Amino acid sequence: MILVMFDMDGTLIDTQALIAEHMAATFAGAGLVPPTPAESRRVIGLSLPVALARLAKTDDPVLIDQLVNDYRTHYRATLLTQPDREGLYPGAREAVEALRARDDVVLGIATGKGLNGVHRILELHGLTDYFSTLQTPDHNPSKPHPGMLQTAMRETGASPQRTIMIGDTTFDIEMGVAAKARTIGVTWGYHEPRELIAVGAETMIDRYDQLEGAIDRLVEQTHA
Repeated sequence: MILVMFDMDGTLIDTQALIAEHMAATFAGAGLVPPTPAESRRVIGLSLPVALARLAKTDDPVLIDQLVNDYRTHYRATLLTQPDREGLYPGAREAVEALRARDDVVLGIATGKGLNGVHRILELHGLTDYFSTLQTPDHNPSKPHPGMLQTAMRETGASPQRTIMIGDTTFDIEMGVAAKARTIGVTWGYHEPRELIAVGAETMIDRYDQLEGAIDRLVEQTHA
């Protein structure tokens, strides 16, 4: 059995503009200098408290809690009026459907999003029944700690050698390496491909129609 774990933001769904917009509004509302879109992009993938603390350069728990609550308020308000802001990347649905149809593959999610957000997005795109394990910071440490993948492997019985993490940030790849899993980086996300390769991405893909072949090649290498 192969456990295939997907990151969400920047890998399955394109939320870069949405996140940057709400990071800026959150900081402005708190009287802080808003981060630029490029700065916000650098922390996507971390749990929200960790991401906001890093952007604000603070360890003040009161300020961090305020920023987290304000960010979530902005985000929810936008989704009420603009529910189409969390679209799947081209080819993502087809790739997930092809993998789900295989008898030797189990699918999972490992994301910095909260579990409620994960459920909402999967329901939005009709993918609720596609993923057998959902790992979030609600019950794991933030990436790049290996906890999300370790929990997913325990839940599914997968071995590290047959667990594959697919992501767009160094946090995803570092998590995979720390969990002794296999790693695939995507070039369309929020960190540069060279950065993913530098921290241990075993292979990179430019399009979703390359994913299944990349997975099979990594699994074949395990048995070589």
